[in-house]
Amino acid sequence: APLTCPGNSGLWNCLSLSLLFDVFSSLPLQTVQSHKPHFVAVHCQEVGGKNYEASMSHVDSFVKELLSSDAMKEYSRARVYLDENYKSQEHFTALGSFYFIHESLKNIHQFDFKAKKFKKVVGKETCSETLESTPSLEKEKFPQDYFPECKWSRKGFIRTRWALADCAFDLVNIHLFHDASNLVAWEKSPSVYSGTRQKALGYVLDRYMLDTKSSGQFNPQLQITDQRHEKLPYFVFGDFNFRLDSKQVIESLCSTATMQTVRAADTNEVDKLIFRESDNDRKVVLQLEKKLFNYVNQDVFRENNGTSLLEFDKELSVFKDRLHELEISFPPSYPYSEDSSQGKEYMNTRCPAWCDRILMSPFARDLVLKPENEEKSIVYDNIGPNVCMGDHKPVFLSFRITAGAGKPNANKHKCCVVQ
Repeated sequence: APLTCPGNSGLWNCLSLSLLFDVFSSLPLQTVQSHKPHFVAVHCQEVGGKNYEASMSHVDSFVKELLSSDAMKEYSRARVYLDENYKSQEHFTALGSFYFIHESLKNIHQFDFKAKKFKKVVGKETCSETLESTPSLEKEKFPQDYFPECKWSRKGFIRTRWALADCAFDLVNIHLFHDASNLVAWEKSPSVYSGTRQKALGYVLDRYMLDTKSSGQFNPQLQITDQRHEKLPYFVFGDFNFRLDSKQVIESLCSTATMQTVRAADTNEVDKLIFRESDNDRKVVLQLEKKLFNYVNQDVFRENNGTSLLEFDKELSVFKDRLHELEISFPPSYPYSEDSSQGKEYMNTRCPAWCDRILMSPFARDLVLKPENEEKSIVYDNIGPNVCMGDHKPVFLSFRITAGAGKPNANKHKCCVVQ
């Protein structure tokens, strides 16, 4: 938003990448420069990449270069939280949360969860040691029994709380459980993995974001009086690992095909499923294995941004009264080829799905969609649609918060009623 406009723009960015070093390549920085936000929030998962033990040592130097880069020189304040302590099996989540504040934004505060009050944000700070004791955030790793198939899961979430233009809100960086096997995901609808993600996301919402009533006006000296902390509008964004309903989407894609089951000779367990056309020389339409989803026509996931398949994107429906999302108009965000010459191609490992999302509470949605917010100023899209960005395409949401949105006389827009 131009500085002459009566508001402050925000850019929420959701990045799930193989390597942190790919995050701020030219395209994400171009997105920041194009939208000119006053507040930038970037949530990363898998910080340090898949080989984090070897890569983590480079992350700190990368962050220093980013903070001092010419592209970010107008952002005079920053907070960077990196969970790099991979030696702590009990706590390690590999999450990274980046927040940048433009020099023109004078009034921004961050919540101190230990002191239970907001504090003015000044300077640039990076925290990468024991985030568990950092007062400006709450971090938690999901219990191991949520996903027993994975010996050492890194899934979890980080919450921060901000007050911008008199309006306070929570930002939650989240990484939910993946589908370990395509064959298991296909067995029933909804899949067992969908149930695991539902349980974990419900845990986050129940723990921190139960609905309650109180004033939404920001007060720098606010004292928390309830059992934990005052409930505020919230945005949850990251890698939810939401998948299309595997059984239903395969039945749709292979509606005229016949299925062949191949079992392992030693265990008699299903090893692969092969779907063939009934005629046309019994051409293979789909081959499904634990980590193989080889469909004959990838174009179905790209044509019209794959939106014909959104009817199979059902995992969010369980939370329809608690979480909202703007209309999706970009292709499935995962699993893209990691070959630098194939930026639009999907890997044949999983059924493409909208794993990376930006969700919001009902009152946060009102904050984004308030009547005076011009529709063209709201953008929900991906970054680098034609360029290799790793196996996930970053997703971003850009919108404007009107100055004074949280003041009592602004409640007619319901933009900062506390939740």
